[in-house]
Order: sequence, then C-alpha cells, then structure tokens
Amino acid sequence: MKKIILLIILFLSEGSLAGSQTGKVKNILVRDDGLHYVVIDGIATGKPPCATIGYWIIKDENSVYGKSQLSLLMMAFAAQKSVQIEGKNSCTRWDDGEDISAIIIRD
Repeated sequence: MKKIILLIILFLSEGSLAGSQTGKVKNILVRDDGLHYVVIDGIATGKPPCATIGYWIIKDENSVYGKSQLSLLMMAFAAQKSVQIEGKNSCTRWDDGEDISAIIIRD
C-alpha cells in the first residue's frame, strides 16, 4: 500500500514541476541546426532544474505538432497576441531550455 501511495505522489508531483509562462512573444529563433526556440515577455514559473535559460524549446521541429507550435508562435507574434506556454518538465531537445508541451493563444 505504501508503494502505491508513493507512486501516486510521484506521479502527481512530476506535473507540478513543469513550467508555465504567459506573455507576448518577444523573440523566435530558428537555427541552422534545426533548433527552434522562443522567448516570452513575463516571468516563467515552475520550470524544472534543467531549464536554466529563459527560452522555450520546440521539442521536435519536424513533427506535425512542432510545425503547429511554430505556426502558432509566429501568428501570435505578428498579431501581438499573448500566449500561454505550458512546459513538458523536460529539456530533451536542448539541455538548458524546457520543451514546450502546449501553447494557448490568449486575448
């Protein structure tokens, strides 16, 4: 029983470490090695320890969801709309920026 409770606590707490940030898109960068990242105005909360830099990373820029994320970010930047970014609690694409889990257009 103790193991089940411990697993439930670990499962619930892992999601709480994922970062979140709401603000306007400040910068979008696409590098020649394929890395896509974005900087948002405002203060991020709950980022995991690996995310030591303030940018957010598109985990797989070649996937359908990665292309959709980039499209949403570009649209929000052009329209000066705020976005809410939810992190994945991981830094797999780049070791110092949190992977993006979800993007919500605000306003």
